Amino acid sequence: MAIILLSDRLIAPPEGADLKTMEGLKAAMPLMEPKHFLLPFLAHALGTLVGGFIAARFAANHSLKWGLLIGACFLIGGIANILMLPSPIWFTILDLVLAYLPMGYLGAKLAKR
Repeated sequence: MAIILLSDRLIAPPEGADLKTMEGLKAAMPLMEPKHFLLPFLAHALGTLVGGFIAARFAANHSLKWGLLIGACFLIGGIANILMLPSPIWFTILDLVLAYLPMGYLGAKLAKR
């Protein structure tokens, strides 16, 4: 969440965009360039990676399953986010395919080392 909250300071939002409310985000979405989607993607991917890592690290058994479970929970949240806040199709596909299950898996694999 910290990455999302800092994103407008790191990458300036489109001119006149109000990113503080859901309505403002929806209105600004057509004005956004690919650079505006970088930090949200990183927030989704890194959050899932860390969640998968922590779940697998503390799991007594089946650490890979716990990492994937975290990835699946984040995926459900990602789907809900896309339904509430429509985004470009390229971002939707990238986010749903790469940010959740693969990151939960990778986090669990890193925890096993």
